[in-house]
Amino acid sequence: MEKKVGIVGGGAAGMTAAITAARQGAKVTILEGNDRVGKKILATGNGKCNLGNLKLDAQDYYTGQPQFLKRCLERFGKEDTVSFFQGLGLMLKEKNGCLYPACEQASAVLDVLRYELASLGVEVVTDCKVNRIYAGPEESGITLKSGKRTFHFDSAVIACGGKAAPKTGSDGSGFELARQLGHTILPTVPALVQLTCSEPYLKAVSGVRADAEIHVWNQGKLLASERGELQLTDRGISGIPVFQFSRQVNYILRRQKEVEVTIDFLPDLGREEYDHLQNDRKLLLDGRTAEEFFTGILHKKLMLQFMKLAGLKPTEQAQLADVKKIAAVYGLCREWRLHVNGHYSYDNAQACAGGIPLDQVTRNLESKRAKGVFFAGEILDVDGRCGGYNLHWAWCSGHLAGKASSGEMCG
Repeated sequence: MEKKVGIVGGGAAGMTAAITAARQGAKVTILEGNDRVGKKILATGNGKCNLGNLKLDAQDYYTGQPQFLKRCLERFGKEDTVSFFQGLGLMLKEKNGCLYPACEQASAVLDVLRYELASLGVEVVTDCKVNRIYAGPEESGITLKSGKRTFHFDSAVIACGGKAAPKTGSDGSGFELARQLGHTILPTVPALVQLTCSEPYLKAVSGVRADAEIHVWNQGKLLASERGELQLTDRGISGIPVFQFSRQVNYILRRQKEVEVTIDFLPDLGREEYDHLQNDRKLLLDGRTAEEFFTGILHKKLMLQFMKLAGLKPTEQAQLADVKKIAAVYGLCREWRLHVNGHYSYDNAQACAGGIPLDQVTRNLESKRAKGVFFAGEILDVDGRCGGYNLHWAWCSGHLAGKASSGEMCG
């Protein structure tokens, strides 16, 4: 008999699971809470959709079960992502290892997925938010409820996301379904998100973008270092290097009030080159104000703020200025210290850290609490760095769960 598979959530993982199960001959139905599938895909990669990475490595992910994750990635790796999308007719291109659709349109990624769903006869029920799940004895299958509507399936894949970008449907409702089955949920925090700082003067440097190396400190211990384009906001710090360590910082902030970061705006200068910079610029002292003297090193907003922090007036004569204040400005260019006291909300987060522990599912991502129920995507305790890693996990876990839910065991 044709196996009936229900997919809760029509995002990246859910659509992949649906396509995979349907290709195995299952009759598949997607239950999507929004008015259409794939809303979150349209916002990924600034609308260009960084859908994978040719430098795929389990070390680019965070999870409580790294070996489990590694085995999953071995069963659906970067070549499988390329093959999957090329098989859908999507041309791909690569930039520094990151995979994008050749047309650089996230909408194209969603379109080829939708076309394949239609071609395979997958039924898509929109405006259908599942709020109850019943998983009885194996012969009775899975029952899903959405308000007054009831659906019965032989198996089901829960792929309705974590908490990141709740307006797209990832509002944490999947965690409640998992709890109904007896699963525990690891505490979640926003990941790949902007951080807020306690310094009141950040409004003065808001909008500045600069290449920088950022170090994260907790109680005097170096936790992480990232290099890239830093973006300063009126509330704190942003940009890819900040996103990369944001989940680590946010877990610390759950336990205590602040984490420190130090920022080096001259990361390419070694100690000797840095000394030469200061010595050479002494030739500019004569006849210039402090503001004129420091012009040309960093963004003007930064230099004015650093002068203010050092107690140096922009209008005073640089040659007559306190040499310690001059040195302090230089020092801030290499080590500007900020105190991180919070983060932007899940509305701004690209991913959600935490979720269902991997030790509560089988190798095929089937629940150990309820036979016939599978999980895929962000609902599981897996989150990756920027660079297409989170979408790869969606394709990977969707494929594994979709294939197993249809009755096919993955290799």
